[in-house]
Amino acid sequence: MTTETLSFEAEVSKLLHMMVHSVYSEREVFLRELISNASDACDKLRHAAITQPELTKDDPDFAISITVDKDAKTLVISDNGIGMNAQDLKENLGTIARSGTARFMEELQDAKKDMSLIGQFGVGFYSVFMVADKVTVDSRKAGEDTAWTWGSDGLGSYSISDGTREGRGTTITLHLKDEAEEFLDPQRLSSIVRTYSDHIAIPIKLDKGEGEVEDANSGAALWTRPKSDISEEQYTEFYHHVAGAFDAPMRTIHFRAEGRIEYTSLLFIPETPPFDLFDPARASKVKLYVKRVFITDDVEDLIPGYLRFLRGVVDAQDLALNISREMLQNNPVVTAMSRAITNKVLADLSKLADKDQETYLRFWDGYGKVLKEGIYEDFERRDDLLKLARFKTTKSDEWTSLADYIGRMKDGQKAIYTISGDNLAALKSSPQLEGFRAKDIEVLLLTDPVDDFWLSGVPEFDGKAFKSVTKGVSDLNEVDGEEKKEPEIDDDTKALFAVMKNALGESVSDVRASDRLTDSAVCLVADDTGMDMHIERMLKAHDRLGSLGPRVLEVNADHPLVRALKSKATDAAALPLLQDAAYLLLDQARVMEGEGVEDSQSFARRMGDMMLKALG
Repeated sequence: MTTETLSFEAEVSKLLHMMVHSVYSEREVFLRELISNASDACDKLRHAAITQPELTKDDPDFAISITVDKDAKTLVISDNGIGMNAQDLKENLGTIARSGTARFMEELQDAKKDMSLIGQFGVGFYSVFMVADKVTVDSRKAGEDTAWTWGSDGLGSYSISDGTREGRGTTITLHLKDEAEEFLDPQRLSSIVRTYSDHIAIPIKLDKGEGEVEDANSGAALWTRPKSDISEEQYTEFYHHVAGAFDAPMRTIHFRAEGRIEYTSLLFIPETPPFDLFDPARASKVKLYVKRVFITDDVEDLIPGYLRFLRGVVDAQDLALNISREMLQNNPVVTAMSRAITNKVLADLSKLADKDQETYLRFWDGYGKVLKEGIYEDFERRDDLLKLARFKTTKSDEWTSLADYIGRMKDGQKAIYTISGDNLAALKSSPQLEGFRAKDIEVLLLTDPVDDFWLSGVPEFDGKAFKSVTKGVSDLNEVDGEEKKEPEIDDDTKALFAVMKNALGESVSDVRASDRLTDSAVCLVADDTGMDMHIERMLKAHDRLGSLGPRVLEVNADHPLVRALKSKATDAAALPLLQDAAYLLLDQARVMEGEGVEDSQSFARRMGDMMLKALG
């Protein structure tokens, strides 16, 4: 017999240290995690056996067993699922192969969040070390002749050696700590199984000793039962199982579709946003079953990317059991199911927004950034998603809907005004908002990266056009019932603008008077036909754009500094000062946009010269 000793991955070692040296009030969840893993192993084998029936030929009936040995102080959980070979044991029990592991470890150190996070990163197995000081895993992969044994005391290393298991599946033996002897009590174990795992669709047998074996769970798939027969507690425990979570679901959506296509959906919106919510893959985590047989949890077309926060199951009756993942893509039945499920979820969210605003705003806080991706992607449901969207505005720090915004619009206001940026504090201080505040016109404050993209493709809502306050000529005077026109400027101002435009050259596309500024001297805006400045900066930051294009420099002709400059606009001797002032004003406008100056040395020279002249 050969034995290989290996060290745990660094993150696993940290996790095990916390498990071993901490006392949790909910230690019994280790059993839920082991049963859940066993159930998944059986589901995987049942699916594999559709195309490889020889895998289950000798042992077709799936089961999970729990055995107690009080004398040896051991607890054994066994299944006849797909099993693991040596490589599987290393990958599944020696590493945490999930994105966001570092953040997970940081969050786990918060005692208030400990148990709510176990399972979200596939680390549920390690909870065994809360109750055991030694664990062995004997496993044999279906279709293979060799068995393997994994063992560890949870203190930094594990071993893998030749095993002796005769049939396929996995047996986990826990050598319990003295303070965990309560888990040798069959009644205690039976209670835990009923509480956490009654929904498991595979029989769980509890061996109480002396030949007494108890059926510990009902063994019926929860989603197949009528809603009236399912308690809130049962829904919650099934959510724990299917989502690998410990919080309660924020929302449960359970329905059965009958007719041309028949399927059942049991979906949950987690109270706590999953750690992989913003993973670039944007993969759905909803499990697809066919006639109660697990098929896959990776169907690209079943749940749209902007609903990837959903957890749960969809059980179809109109798909072949042996359907492959490749055949699922672009399958008309899957497409029809997806359309109906998406409509059902959005209808449920709309109902929640109408009936329970507090819960809906909690949902929006957690998932609004994701749901707004649908405004950009899903043309068919764009209006429904816009109705669900909530925004912060210049008038309130609370979330508001577009319908409520329109209800508060000023007489004569024809557009829904927006401004995009990286954070609320910066947006609220933007000079482009000054004129809107002065006229008491509300502006939406948009800070999510996706905002710029959906705005570029959505012309209006409820007949009102979206208009960026940082793009094009302001139409503030239209709100007062006047015709749209350029601000009137005198000859000195025209002369100053001509000097500035000539000095700045191609650095700007134009220099013009502003009616949106009341306190600041200058600001930058994009041309009517140009790209919005914020999205331009984002594209440049991600190397999607070579350089920022020239913008319009708008000038507040009534600002004291500008009045002082235009008084010298016709003085030839003042030309160098005016040229330097033009560049300094442009740099000032750039700094206010968070861009910084383009030529720091020239900026420093001009600033020094200007200060020297002022002091002289």
